[in-house]
Amino acid sequence: MTDVLVVGDANPDLILSGDVVPRFGQVEQLLDGADLVIGGSGGILANGLARLGRSTRLVAATGSDLLGDLMRQLLSAGGVETTALLRQQDHSTGITIVLTSPDDRAVLTYLGAIPLLSRVDVQSALDLAVLDGVRHVHVASYYLLGALAPDLPGLLEDARSRGLTTSLDTNFDPAERWDGVADLLPHLDLLLPNRQEAFGLAGRLTGAAPADVEAGAAALAAAGPVVVVKDGAAGAVSVDRSGHVLREAATAVVTLDATGAGDTFDAAYLDSFLRGLDPQECLRRACLAGAISTSALGGTGGQPTIDQLSSPGRDADVLRQL
Repeated sequence: MTDVLVVGDANPDLILSGDVVPRFGQVEQLLDGADLVIGGSGGILANGLARLGRSTRLVAATGSDLLGDLMRQLLSAGGVETTALLRQQDHSTGITIVLTSPDDRAVLTYLGAIPLLSRVDVQSALDLAVLDGVRHVHVASYYLLGALAPDLPGLLEDARSRGLTTSLDTNFDPAERWDGVADLLPHLDLLLPNRQEAFGLAGRLTGAAPADVEAGAAALAAAGPVVVVKDGAAGAVSVDRSGHVLREAATAVVTLDATGAGDTFDAAYLDSFLRGLDPQECLRRACLAGAISTSALGGTGGQPTIDQLSSPGRDADVLRQL
């Protein structure tokens, strides 16, 4: 059985910490750490769902190289089903270099095979997942999926026609044009941007910058989905189609590395949504999961189990992570 089909990107993150501000002129800098871990929004989110006990399959394009093999090994070890990971011949697996410090980070990405994921690839994975009882389709890193993007409205419409729920986290648009999402909104149950992305998407949709994050979320939600915005230190906000607003405060933590915190937030929100929990509890668990994930290096090293998110004495029917 498969609960969730994740469509998106799967590439390793090389996380460098310490004196990471580059100085050119052939200056050799010594670092405090270098970790090669699961990366890509799709990969991190899929691993987070599996960590919460959710049966998850990932469809993404990798190269036929050592980095692609590494991603399969790491994701499989995390409980993600990797049968739909594609090996693109004569292409390299994408990779992201993360320069991380306690206060900020820089992200350098080589796309490699990521944009080659096609409608045929995803349609085949969706058809098989439906046979395996899939309940939900999530799309990650929309703006990196160049071959798939034009066909995504039709794929999402197909998924919903089969009774599945759907969600999207566009992640950042490197071109900062924020195109295409207007055609996707009617086919989504959930849209999961961060604050910057919500402003960009809402501005593109309405032609004007929103007054605040709630206004931006409301403009997007009017087209169909519940919009859940990750708002950094301010926590998170959700707005539904009727304009009803929910807020959840952030959990105070000592942050080691924020890489993948938004993807872990998404994983916890989706898991809670699929459990049928009320929207406020979905927000609470998602904010807590995002905060917990920053306690370790990399996008998956600090991802929580379901026990870490459940409130004592509540939700006794929730399956426990073994």
